Amino acid sequence: MSLGLDLPGGQDSSAATDAAQPYRVLARKYRPQTFSDLIGQSAMVQTLSNAIKRERLAHAFLMTGVRGVGKTSTARLIAKALNCIGPDGQGGPTIDPCGVCEHCVAIAEGRHIDVIEMDAASHTGVDDVREIIEAVRYASVSARYKIYIIDEVHMLSKNAFNALLKTLEEPPAHVKFLFATTEVDKVPITVLSRCQRFDLKRISTELLTEHFATICTKEAVDADHDALMMIARAADGSVRDGLSVLDQAIAHADMALADDAGSDARPHISAEAVRNMLGLSDRTVVRQLLGHVLQGEDGTMLSLLDQQHELGVEPLAQVRALMDMVHAITLAKIDEKAAKSNGLSAEDQAMLSEHAAQMTHGTLHRLWQMLLKAHSEVAHAPDPREAMDMAMLRLVYAASLPDPGAVAKVLDQGGGAAAIAAPASAPSTGPAATNQAEATVAVSQPPAQFAPETANTAAQHQATPAMPFTDLIQALDREGHLELAQIMHDHMRLVDYGDGRIVYQLASKVRSDFEAKLRDALLRLTGKRWQVEKGDGNAQPSIRERALSQAEARKESILQTPLVRAALDAFPDAELIENGEAEAHPDRSLRA
Repeated sequence: MSLGLDLPGGQDSSAATDAAQPYRVLARKYRPQTFSDLIGQSAMVQTLSNAIKRERLAHAFLMTGVRGVGKTSTARLIAKALNCIGPDGQGGPTIDPCGVCEHCVAIAEGRHIDVIEMDAASHTGVDDVREIIEAVRYASVSARYKIYIIDEVHMLSKNAFNALLKTLEEPPAHVKFLFATTEVDKVPITVLSRCQRFDLKRISTELLTEHFATICTKEAVDADHDALMMIARAADGSVRDGLSVLDQAIAHADMALADDAGSDARPHISAEAVRNMLGLSDRTVVRQLLGHVLQGEDGTMLSLLDQQHELGVEPLAQVRALMDMVHAITLAKIDEKAAKSNGLSAEDQAMLSEHAAQMTHGTLHRLWQMLLKAHSEVAHAPDPREAMDMAMLRLVYAASLPDPGAVAKVLDQGGGAAAIAAPASAPSTGPAATNQAEATVAVSQPPAQFAPETANTAAQHQATPAMPFTDLIQALDREGHLELAQIMHDHMRLVDYGDGRIVYQLASKVRSDFEAKLRDALLRLTGKRWQVEKGDGNAQPSIRERALSQAEARKESILQTPLVRAALDAFPDAELIENGEAEAHPDRSLRA
């Protein structure tokens, strides 16, 4: 049969390699030889162990997961477990194959006649599957089971899958099928339903770091913990990818030490060497870059980018590092424990906690969206360096844009572009003029949209007795209390309002826990407890009621103008509507 058998060189033996043999990369040298060597897959090992002990072995297994987590290695381990006969030749299937019996040794060396490994990527046709169908009728030569390992099984053609279905559903008792794939969604459901499926997990960064540290010890290599952490992050859950990077890092360390201490010196993998090798940005630099962005320091930020560019750091890697930091800050804001359980240094954890306490959810989400756009622009730009500069400047200058809520307030109070651009021209007398001037100044001064505000400053601002009720609603809205802000805007009629006190009546029925939720929200917002209660007496209309009343007054005023009265006389069926309503009903003839 021409089933694409793996040659002995493709498998690894647990025996020590002879010095005369060529060097083997770490990914091959440390391929798991027992289930105890398979890291991060305890659930699958437990299931297989119980199945073997209870003699409930399926006839077909399918291993799926991302590249490099051990799918093919697991298939080979299962082949060993099912065919192991123990050192004395009397053993049965076991989750701990001995590794010394003739079957274990032959499978490890890739020369067992009853364990056939087929690469579906190069044998995709129905003729290749037909050879399997013909061969399964014959009993195994020496082993307990005849085992077919089909790697990248999703590459088989539709006809090949169909040809395999009947044999896969009712194979002879002496045959087992082991499939491995990275794209399980491409495997027909008719095949999946005939297999016992195991989803191999991504390996966590912490577990990979420990694994790499153990291998460094075996290889007589010194490595910084931060260096191994960077390699584990670069592996993205793949053991094979991480070992390939570690192999490169060891070679890099060897060359660095050869000039000073000779070729026999013990290699040392430093965090700086790994960072330079991978083209990563130093986390200290990332912290500084984020700080310059938040403070609006464009010149300093561009100088730092120039330094990183000269060091060979890729712009896309810098954007990705900033995204990682913003994501970590967001998680730390939700749960402070997240800042202490992600393997970061104490300095990084302190930075995360500080930023999480100072920045709002809205600010973090705006940062994330702008960085996400920057990532796409830098990845597809003809000159990534220039795209990086422009994207970062956009982040910096976003801090000087007016707050949308303040702009809306100015416009709602009758201000326009002139009022926003020139606060000095605002009226300077009277209560209405005072409120207008406050709102205009708030807009005209560049509020650092991304600049963190200390908790004490925020509390003092929120505790000001003269703080307008509308500002309080907007502050709750910005902090994510949308439902509370909506109720206060639409239904709350104020009887008395002052510093730390709200006495109100309701225009309509609201949820029963409204008061309790409002007190908690105001406590978190201002740092002090508020008195919130219903009261009797004269109450002002709600903000929504005032807006509707003003709109009705404006409409009545327009109806009294000579031009509109003449139009209504000429077209008796016409009615006056708002612009937005007119767009929804284009058949109406008169627009405000």
